Amino acid sequence: MMTLVGATALAAASVTGALAEGKKAEVLHWWTSGGEAAAVKELAKAFNAAGGEWVDTAIAGSGSTARPIGINRIIGGNPPTAMQFNTGTQMNELAQQGLLRPLDDLAKEQDWKSVLTPSFYQAIQFQDHIYGAPINDHGQNWVFYSKAVFTKAGVTEEPKTWDEMFAALDKIKAAGLIPIAVGGQPWQLQSMFNAILLGEGGKDLYAKVWKDLDTDAVKSDKFKHVAEVFAKLRNYQDPGSPNRDWNVATGMLIDGKAGIQFMGDWAKGEFIHAGLVADKDFGCILGPGESNFMMGGDIFVFPVLKDKTATDAQTLLATVIMSKEGQLAFNSKKGSVPVRLDVDTSKLDACAQKGLTALKDPSRQILAPDVLTAQDIVQTEQDLVAQYWTTPSMTADQFAEQFAQVIEQAK
Repeated sequence: MMTLVGATALAAASVTGALAEGKKAEVLHWWTSGGEAAAVKELAKAFNAAGGEWVDTAIAGSGSTARPIGINRIIGGNPPTAMQFNTGTQMNELAQQGLLRPLDDLAKEQDWKSVLTPSFYQAIQFQDHIYGAPINDHGQNWVFYSKAVFTKAGVTEEPKTWDEMFAALDKIKAAGLIPIAVGGQPWQLQSMFNAILLGEGGKDLYAKVWKDLDTDAVKSDKFKHVAEVFAKLRNYQDPGSPNRDWNVATGMLIDGKAGIQFMGDWAKGEFIHAGLVADKDFGCILGPGESNFMMGGDIFVFPVLKDKTATDAQTLLATVIMSKEGQLAFNSKKGSVPVRLDVDTSKLDACAQKGLTALKDPSRQILAPDVLTAQDIVQTEQDLVAQYWTTPSMTADQFAEQFAQVIEQAK
């Protein structure tokens, strides 16, 4: 049985899932869209079948809404059994404070190291201890498009360059449709910017910006060109874009109202949930420009709990999360691909196969900023990207200068 606990009920009543009898696990996450909820049900089903009882605390919105709620609960002494984080540095502060359970023994017993890419194995660690159980590998730099809209607008080929992309957007606009379904929330805008930085700027510039924190690279003409391309996309959004949720934007493609969305492959979960088929009803591109795969994802962390029954539930949940069966069932609905390298992915959709092909080439495996960079820098730059998007008077030079200042102040 899957018990649903809404955010409102959570605020009104004490949650006791972590202390209840049996292997009951209260799992806090922000997967509430159609595709996400379908994926969560698969994971809950697998946990329940293994002898657990999944208690679902789903907080609507995004990670920026749910994470502070979960972190406050952990710090305040009322932690859930498990909590979702994005793969990377988001968990580090809690781990540093000794509030998360190390998973070293379990990871060694189940040999996680042999089934994860070295970069992902490193990304679930803090100070040489493992704290995260990874569930997926999300490609964050996809461009999805509606085949029906492309046909109506007379766009006959996938755009492989930015000149071709803008030509396609112009045709969609001329056909009376919305060229780009934009969700004008800071994290979505930063995701779009990063996709352009990787594709048009190239992986070397991307690495200098997010890994090396090289201010000279940020001030370069190439970075400013990326900023100009990003800014030009403002002309192709619709008036309803400010603060639009990402899944609502995906729905605009599903309904044939908009042509293109720059979004991670969690958007594909919405297409799948709506019954659409990859490469038939919608298309997907890693690009335009360099065709790399920006690797991100989701992990579960496990707060330190005193109750042995609760820690047993954590162990069971981490085991299910890292199982081949759990990973395949979840990712088939989520839109992502399994983070384990030994899962049979032959039956995943056509877009997943494109991503898996890219992931076979180590040179195309590019880590997302959340993995490469401290969260204070990521969050501050995210706000700056949003400010740039909503301030047409800000030049690319001004944007680059302020971007560099954020890095300099953080060093």
